[in-house]
Amino acid sequence: MGVDPSTVAAQSFLQISAARMSDVRMGHPPRPKARSGHRSPNGPAAQRPAASPASGGGLPTTLHPMRIGFQGETHSYSYRAASELFPTGEFVGFASFAAAFDALEHDAIDRLVVPVENSTTGSVLPVLDRLPGDERHVRFSILAEHLVEVRHTLHGLQGAVLADIREVRSHPQALAQAEYALLELGIEAVPTHDTAGAVRQVAEGGDPTVGALAPPGAGEAFGLDVLLDNVLDRDHNTTRFVVLHVGEPEVDADDDKTTIVVTGSHTPGSLALILTELGLRGANLTRIESRPAGVAWNYRFFIDLVHEPGPVGLDKVLDPPPANAAAVLNLGSYKAAAI
Repeated sequence: MGVDPSTVAAQSFLQISAARMSDVRMGHPPRPKARSGHRSPNGPAAQRPAASPASGGGLPTTLHPMRIGFQGETHSYSYRAASELFPTGEFVGFASFAAAFDALEHDAIDRLVVPVENSTTGSVLPVLDRLPGDERHVRFSILAEHLVEVRHTLHGLQGAVLADIREVRSHPQALAQAEYALLELGIEAVPTHDTAGAVRQVAEGGDPTVGALAPPGAGEAFGLDVLLDNVLDRDHNTTRFVVLHVGEPEVDADDDKTTIVVTGSHTPGSLALILTELGLRGANLTRIESRPAGVAWNYRFFIDLVHEPGPVGLDKVLDPPPANAAAVLNLGSYKAAAI
């Protein structure tokens, strides 16, 4: 049985129009994607029309909201980052990074917003280690980065006073960012899965000696009082978040930052030669982190590069790969966030 060419054309037009209406970049108007030697597998998962017109022609009137995953609960810093990036998204919180990445890998969500680095405590290693994938898991690509200023507030039950607080709960990252401040207050730090989740635990527990370290305003929904503002070890405390999807990296014309994973050749000076070659090609290396590569005492290096924008700028620094690199994996290109 033959296929009506007009039907095929209409379906293709619907798919292209839906893709353009659902831009991956923080709700900005869609832009054409330029590939840098890669091709996305059938387009992003979020670009689905809610319903095709019965006649088979014209444009769909609505699109399903993008399902945006994050680690934590509503009012956490990750939720704040996700809602700033995707104001009209449908948000799904997860108790752990493992559960969040699993949901993205199995198409339960369309995008994942996760913290990757903090200006006080450094890299978020459970996130970093999952980005390249392995023999059991797919690789993930970075689509965008976003900076969130972090100002922790100590919350307690109504009527509680700071002098009575003996224990404070929060995400391990938040507790690490206020380690010395809490030590000076004589308060024991107790890690839990999330900053906003800690607020809920305090409200449900009913113990006036237990507080929660969480974003300002997180305790309002639970009727908690603010006992102390700006509980931090360093005044400038910012977390860098990234937007992830499953698929090959793509390069827009204004993308000027790329994250790569490099494995050296295990010869004397190989890492130094790799970094020197990248620098000579015009790359500004803004971060480097060594992590175990899955084999005992073998390491791979996560490197952030700032370069000239677009596919041409990326190719200038990575094509061909540095001579002393055994392998180079591109984790994604994106526009550098303003500092």
